[in-house]
Amino acid sequence: MPRQDGRHGPTSSLNRHSHQAGSDRSTTSRNGNVYVYGQDDVNNDNADSTAPPKPTPPPKPDPVKVLTVRHVDLKVPANTKAHRTDEYDICGSHQERPKLVVRRGQPFNIELDFSKPYDSKTDDLRIVFEAGDNPTPTKGTKVQFILSDVDKPKEWGAKILGQQGNSLSVTMFTPPTCYVGKWNLRLDVVKKNNNDMKVYRYEHKDPIYILFNPWCRDDMVFMDDENLLQEYVLNESGRIFMGHVDELTSKPWNFGQFESCVLDVAMYLLDSNDIQWPVRGNPINVIRKISAVVNSQDDYGVLVGNWSEDYSGGQPPLSWTGSVAILESYWDSKRPVGYGQCWVYSGLCTTIARALGFPARSVTNYASAHDTDGSITIDRVFDETGEVEYMSDSVWNFHLWNEAWMARPDLPAGFGGWQVFDATPQEASDGTYCCGPTSVAAIKQGEVTLPYDAPFVFAEVNSDIVNWTTDATGALSVESKDTNLVGQFISTKMPNSDDRNDITLRYKPEEGSAEERAAVRKANQLASTKENVYNISAKDVDFKVVQDAANTWVGEDFKVSLKLTNKSDAERTVSGRLVVKTMFYTGVLADKIVSFPFENKVLQKGKDDIVPVIVKPQDYLEKLKDCCMLDVSVWASVKETNQCFVTKRECRLKKPHLSVKAPEEATKNKEFKVEVSFTNPLDTTLTGCAVTVDGLAKSLRFPQGNVAAKGAFVATLPITPTKVGYKEMIFIFSSKQLEDINASKKIYVLTSNV
Repeated sequence: MPRQDGRHGPTSSLNRHSHQAGSDRSTTSRNGNVYVYGQDDVNNDNADSTAPPKPTPPPKPDPVKVLTVRHVDLKVPANTKAHRTDEYDICGSHQERPKLVVRRGQPFNIELDFSKPYDSKTDDLRIVFEAGDNPTPTKGTKVQFILSDVDKPKEWGAKILGQQGNSLSVTMFTPPTCYVGKWNLRLDVVKKNNNDMKVYRYEHKDPIYILFNPWCRDDMVFMDDENLLQEYVLNESGRIFMGHVDELTSKPWNFGQFESCVLDVAMYLLDSNDIQWPVRGNPINVIRKISAVVNSQDDYGVLVGNWSEDYSGGQPPLSWTGSVAILESYWDSKRPVGYGQCWVYSGLCTTIARALGFPARSVTNYASAHDTDGSITIDRVFDETGEVEYMSDSVWNFHLWNEAWMARPDLPAGFGGWQVFDATPQEASDGTYCCGPTSVAAIKQGEVTLPYDAPFVFAEVNSDIVNWTTDATGALSVESKDTNLVGQFISTKMPNSDDRNDITLRYKPEEGSAEERAAVRKANQLASTKENVYNISAKDVDFKVVQDAANTWVGEDFKVSLKLTNKSDAERTVSGRLVVKTMFYTGVLADKIVSFPFENKVLQKGKDDIVPVIVKPQDYLEKLKDCCMLDVSVWASVKETNQCFVTKRECRLKKPHLSVKAPEEATKNKEFKVEVSFTNPLDTTLTGCAVTVDGLAKSLRFPQGNVAAKGAFVATLPITPTKVGYKEMIFIFSSKQLEDINASKKIYVLTSNV
């Protein structure tokens, strides 16, 4: 039922502090408040306490001795432009106080205006970020660090960028795993005098919104395709496909993820529906929660479903033209809005997901099955007269769900990438009406044991319709099967076009092929079936994938094969396919290199056979990703027994290492030379070459000339260390054709006598 309290969101720690400070306010800046705290207050502030610190009455600040923050400029126009968030309405210059929206894992710059020039030798500036109602360090919702000159990769931090008079330019760093939400900013200037310590605290009035970042390689939602990012993150409009298999139609939809209150609604839905902060940085958990809170079935969500054709008390589902009006209505009342069906749920999910930073899209499945009993088949039971006696399952003309892009470190490698999630309340999952995220790649393989809700999604796109008959005793038997009716013309909008993009082959192999049948049989064997409708008389053919990537260098032929062994006393006929794709280190599949089918390979009793595949360098070099990883997928089925075999293997091609010649010792601030070299293993020239050196000083990049095919690369690099002690130099060669050729070398750096 709808929430009755009518609240508009959790009370922020900023509001809580401001209220209790009252007349203790020492100064008021243009965009924040300044308070003064004593030693006991600071001790309390560092503890996990629900009570806010109580500010002591401030002394009269001495403008010569006391450094206080007078103003903070979050540089909203420049930062939002750099973070591709400038289209959010709350960031606009028309707002009285434009808000800062940034993407995690990407630095942003702010400017601090002090009461006097900042001096790093005498002034200790502590920066604090807080999120949620009760921010605590143990939950990760309270983070504090000291302003410094150190940039710690993938961590919270702040670094001085420059100083001019009383103004200080600072670069802020957030980790790529940062919780997604609204963070309050606080600045503490700490003054110590003998045993007394005073903290001059500045609290910024407005929160900073931190989102997922699909442009950041270390974020789980990273997508390495700018064309797709422009469409599936930044495009505010799109097409929703409807109709039926004989007439595919579409309607325009305004996702409007940057408009009015949309981002605040997205944050509110996460805040008010019990998603715990420790999982707010994990896109798997966030997407699953989105699929739950967009429907109003059991968690005070946004939209009420209605399939009755009586739409009194709300708007008919077909009357909506986009998501914004629905979300604005929900934001005003904090009550579910009527009414929606699958395409409205899908449009809302795309909007919320894109607003939070996910690459996301709406997907239509024609002839979409709804399996109600976990059998992974659509069952129709006929009585003795031929009348339908029982059918709880159904096949919809069309159904819409969503896909979001992310890595899936919780699954085997190769199952990242597009993930299905669905807010239409069809079946409860773990007691809640939600669905997903489910790996599209896993569905194609028939891997229905993987989380979340894979059997249900598999049935939607690739279940068989099984016709059962009953005899006089009520016993069931399979009369016939329709194997190619479910899951047709699976569609989404084409990037940079309003045309339909058919993605059916991402969900299942070609209908009726040996690999498609193998995936169906594999899924069915793990299903909750009345009886196994794909009886396998024997598993008497052994399958073994053989590959030797560990001994294959980049630039060489990559060989993989499927070994078949017939252990039976009869002839066996095997069909299938081997597919090789490139893969990101996160396990997300990338580009297809080769797809090799084999049909009706006859195995004599007791005999072996080999299906070999050779991948040439020219086939894979331009498609390789950072870590030179490949995915090998195999489908196979045995005609005589219905035995199926489906498997995946991940492998990594070898890359050369740099050879480094360097002295054992060096002196601080004194230049020395290092020679790096390696041999280009490719039959093509390396272009855009550079060597990056790190570890002894600020990271240095040395552009290099082209390296000839199979040619030797040698470079002498001048290095001036600024650090002292036993250090490790790190070298990385990169080019357009070959990346991350690396090496390291330890060296002892002596103190300079100068």
